[in-house]
Amino acid sequence: MPATTSEETAAEVTDEPVPLTEPVDGVPAVTDTPAALERAVAALAAGTGPVAVDAERASGFRYGQRAYLVQLRRAGAGTVLLDPVALPELDDLAAVLSGCEWVLHAADQDLPCLADLGLRPPRLFDTELASRLLGRAKVGLASVVAENLGFALAKEHSAADWSTRPLPESWLRYAALDVELLVELRDVLTRDLEAAGKLEWALEEFENVRTAPPAPPRPDPWRRTAGLQAVKDPRGLAVARSLWEAREELAQRLDRAPGRVLSANAIVAAALAKPTSITALGRLKEFSGKRVRRDYWFEAVARAMALPDAELPPRRAPQQPGNLPTPRSWPEKNPPAAERLDKVRATVRAHADELALPQENLLAPALQRRLAWEVGHRPTLGDVADRLTALGARPWQVDQLAGRLAKALA
Repeated sequence: MPATTSEETAAEVTDEPVPLTEPVDGVPAVTDTPAALERAVAALAAGTGPVAVDAERASGFRYGQRAYLVQLRRAGAGTVLLDPVALPELDDLAAVLSGCEWVLHAADQDLPCLADLGLRPPRLFDTELASRLLGRAKVGLASVVAENLGFALAKEHSAADWSTRPLPESWLRYAALDVELLVELRDVLTRDLEAAGKLEWALEEFENVRTAPPAPPRPDPWRRTAGLQAVKDPRGLAVARSLWEAREELAQRLDRAPGRVLSANAIVAAALAKPTSITALGRLKEFSGKRVRRDYWFEAVARAMALPDAELPPRRAPQQPGNLPTPRSWPEKNPPAAERLDKVRATVRAHADELALPQENLLAPALQRRLAWEVGHRPTLGDVADRLTALGARPWQVDQLAGRLAKALA
């Protein structure tokens, strides 16, 4: 594929995207030695403009969200495919990248694993978020590239086990193509955002993503086990909790995705049956396989069965301090807040339609609920603006919504 500028590419977009099957410079060798890293760092330092960045994890195969491949592309430098497992020391790379704008698609997915490697962007452009603000119907990378640049990206390896070594050539080609056009895509989306009067909004959103703190740990994460709603009694919930905790410990030790260590179906089956022996546990089909660690899992079940009643988990998760009740309970618990929430939702939805963007990007549903619960009776414009700001709304959101919400809530 010949190199193109964003203007040339945009002008050539047709109704039928052209398959993009090979990187313009070919598939680069994996950078997995100190000498290769030194060459890659020098090339990136000599390049110009933004750097396209992507990362591949092994979700569903390995424990956690570690990056197993990092892709980088910059004008004048070409594409770098970096193995961070073989190269844990990346200070020189981080120093070079600290002077570049980074271009990512759905940056919030990759920034945490990149930060674990000591790689943090000084400036950010998120092509998925830009597409959302432009009101595009489909915002996956393949769809956005096809719509804006006229090329079809294959996505057949998106769910692959990227911890595999050596990585197959076809996977490396896929990985290289993921960053092939990100900078060109950034240029086209920047032009469209500017034309729509949304570029400053986008820059505020990008900075919010870039500086977002890590998500706090979820309380009672075991309660998110698929199918757990079938377990109604506290003793069964204790079994589920104990098995979930044992699974986490073993999965981390084996560096294996928890679902590959023990399925959610197995946790729920044991919680419903509450077996009192290893033999009884083995009668459950989910624990009947030859390679199932029945001794290990039964120890977890036995711990739960031996708990005194006072230490059993409640049927429903206790409300965490500061958490709001579910909105469906508001009409009973706080009728004025329920009425305000209806007005807030309607106002945000209507204005989002006028601006041609998703309502959750105009104001996140969690912030809508917080505002309705906290703002008080008949708030002034200043009250609404102050509350939105305190809740973390960006300046452009406050500017777009404060007056409209104050009027709706008056």
